[in-house]
Amino acid sequence: MKQRLLVALTFLGLFCTTELTAAIKLHRGVNISHWLSQSNTRGQRRAEYFTEKDVAYIASLGFDHLRIPIDEEQMFTTDGEKDSEAFALLHNALQWCRKYKMRAVVDLHILRSHHFNAAEKPLFTEIKAQEAFYECWRKISGELKKYSNKWVAYELMNEPVADDPETWNVIVNRCASAVRELEPKRTIIIGSNRWQGYETVKDLRIPENDPNIIISFHYYNPFPLTHYRASWTDQKDYTGGIHYPGQVVTEEDLRNVPENIARKYRWMKDLMWNKEVIAGHFDQVLERARHYGVQVYCGEYGCINSSPEADRNRWFADMDKVFEAKGIARAVWDYKGGFGIIKGGKPDETMIRILTGKEKSSK
Repeated sequence: MKQRLLVALTFLGLFCTTELTAAIKLHRGVNISHWLSQSNTRGQRRAEYFTEKDVAYIASLGFDHLRIPIDEEQMFTTDGEKDSEAFALLHNALQWCRKYKMRAVVDLHILRSHHFNAAEKPLFTEIKAQEAFYECWRKISGELKKYSNKWVAYELMNEPVADDPETWNVIVNRCASAVRELEPKRTIIIGSNRWQGYETVKDLRIPENDPNIIISFHYYNPFPLTHYRASWTDQKDYTGGIHYPGQVVTEEDLRNVPENIARKYRWMKDLMWNKEVIAGHFDQVLERARHYGVQVYCGEYGCINSSPEADRNRWFADMDKVFEAKGIARAVWDYKGGFGIIKGGKPDETMIRILTGKEKSSK
């Protein structure tokens, strides 16, 4: 009796202390933006934008995976038929990843019924739009199920923005069920509501007892630094100083801009940011992941090229330290866009060393 009790307690202890882990192993990655997503380029120009040479180069730097955003309007016609050219490019990328021993996250970035910055989002109000979303994934699964679960993961949708987080929870859980009917073991990545912010992960509800789900969040904080003078944001008019770490904008910075600008952006003077602040935000995400016994993935983080280089690099260095300390996989935004590791056709060597951990190891 005592022996059976000891065995039972030992098994219970192992069950309670062993973390669930997804089939795919991710660490440091790069987003391939403006290729199969957020781009009007088609034909030969699209094919030449991202090639096998790019995958070989990214792998040579020390990154282990790509996050590949794809848009519904690129991958499917308005009738729901698969676009053969777009899927051929995606298959190429996945095969190149396998060749160069890189993993891939296929991210359904923008739907016809949902854009993260659109005023109207039929996905949250129309059953027809929701069914079309699930059908997208049935068709994507049909194309990609041949790839090993160890090498390819699915991210169901990028940056949902629903008025009520439970609206997104219901939809994404139904979508996950649709994928699970076809691929029981595929790693599924699910992000939280409101642009996948760290602060909304607490409201995310995912399927229980599924070890092949990963919770995703995005991190672009402090926003005045990471989107400094970004033309599509409310902060495009601020041209004063910006800093990291410490006080993001000082009183002196505000005195050096026109009064009307200073009044508009005075709120930024209250922002204090450093490695400890970032770590506290990440802990909020990790707490929710522990509740479900799953891993965490930061699918996007980055700092726009127009931000001051020294401050940007200090931010990246602190982000890397916290990611490593917390055991969080991540993919930087992006490869050769406005936040890219490639700037003006040339690699940003300092940024790359920080992102790959080589700067630390070389000291």
